[in-house]
Amino acid sequence: MAIFEAYIQKLILKNMFEFQQYLGFIVAMTVITMAFWLLIFLVGFASYWAVGGTREFLKEKKAKRQQLEEGQM
Repeated sequence: MAIFEAYIQKLILKNMFEFQQYLGFIVAMTVITMAFWLLIFLVGFASYWAVGGTREFLKEKKAKRQQLEEGQM
């Protein structure tokens, strides 16, 4: 049993993270988190902008068509 416990402690100490690895992990998670929220913001904003722009374009096109029809009558 003591051999098994010594082996486990050796594995635990061998696989412990160093401080630089910990800092690297924190930096990577920060970048990933910022990228995620930027993506969410851009998807929401870009779709809102595209839908709004399309609606405005269609309204202008419809108004122009109605104006031309009124001019012909």
